[in-house]
Amino acid sequence: MKIWDKGFDNDPQIDAFTVGKDRELDLLLAPYDIEGTMAHITMLSEVGLLKADELEQLLPALEKLRQEALEGKFTISGEDVHSEVEARLGPLGKKVHTGRSRNDQVALDIKLFTRARIARTVKKVESLFGLFLQKADELKDVLMPGYTHLQVAMPSSFGLWFSAFAECLCDDLTLLKAAWDINNRNPLGSAAGYGSSAPLNRARTTELLGFPTLAYNSIYAQSARGRCERTVAFAYAALAETLGKFATDGCLFVSQNFGFLHLPDAYTTGSSIMPQKKNPDVFELVRGHCNRLQGIPNDIRLITGNLPTGYFRDMQLLKEIYLPLFDELDSCLDILLHAIPAITVEKELMSKPLYEQTFCVEEVNRLVAQGVPFRDAYRQVGQAVQNGTFHFSGELRHTHEGSLGNLCLDKIQARFKKLIADIG
Repeated sequence: MKIWDKGFDNDPQIDAFTVGKDRELDLLLAPYDIEGTMAHITMLSEVGLLKADELEQLLPALEKLRQEALEGKFTISGEDVHSEVEARLGPLGKKVHTGRSRNDQVALDIKLFTRARIARTVKKVESLFGLFLQKADELKDVLMPGYTHLQVAMPSSFGLWFSAFAECLCDDLTLLKAAWDINNRNPLGSAAGYGSSAPLNRARTTELLGFPTLAYNSIYAQSARGRCERTVAFAYAALAETLGKFATDGCLFVSQNFGFLHLPDAYTTGSSIMPQKKNPDVFELVRGHCNRLQGIPNDIRLITGNLPTGYFRDMQLLKEIYLPLFDELDSCLDILLHAIPAITVEKELMSKPLYEQTFCVEEVNRLVAQGVPFRDAYRQVGQAVQNGTFHFSGELRHTHEGSLGNLCLDKIQARFKKLIADIG
């Protein structure tokens, strides 16, 4: 029986279509739905809408269900997680919905789920940041060519390359922090979007659920559905862009044409026809996943962007797009955390004649230091390149912040640590 049953049977095809994937996806939300119910009935008891002995019976039963959900043993035979929990509680289950709608229940479930998943992702990002910074420090003196327009341009280093991604993670974490703050507001008590005449204490459930504040306006608490998910998805898309760019560089740098990086054989895959192939599929799949993740904010916008104020069933489809993104992004973080420590670099790259012209600007600046006007030095070095006589045998003198000789790893690390401290 459905919790909204009115004494008639639904058309089976309509029923199947409207339920959609809720039973499957709601298993991800089950621990949070039960947690929300425990907070809600505690508040109901305190405001006199539930007897103390009823609360004493309900809380242990709900905790048992929550443990089932955490262990992956919870199943849904009814319409969704909300109806399943009520049914499992027996006759007393009929009282736990007072002052709530499934609208604010699912909004709460998604916020609690999101909060937990952002915290999990941040831990992985912290590990990846540490790995990038470690590699940057280890390889700060190992030179590699830098490119513009995919043409050899100026000297770079593996330390400069790795630390670029470390600092990029700082910006990604800034967006995750904003998403965390927007998500971390309690919608419970907004009911179907217009509040309730029951004497609810929303501040109390906010406290019980560990939110720093609540979504005050009941209409906005519901209208934020889609908006909040899109904001979180945008932050994850930015992180995906960073991982995807690293993976793209990885694909290029392990190819024979570059040969900058080397993956152990066990980290590559082969070809069914070419016996020599050792393919960097791990990088290619990270890139593919991350490209797909970057489209999710727009997918969410297309579902909710033109909805009038109020709740509409279109919002159900958000779960299908939104809930899986966390596992997909985290899997990319996990595989990079596994693969990057195994990467080795080619340490004698810059001794190859191919990269001689990387040092053209170094020679220009050497001449400028001797008093030659920049434009004259520029033309002089350019002419030597044209004549095939260019050669650089001086020393690199990069001292400014963020250059080869001054990576500012301590400054990047301090910024990241502050951002980490601000989340939670």
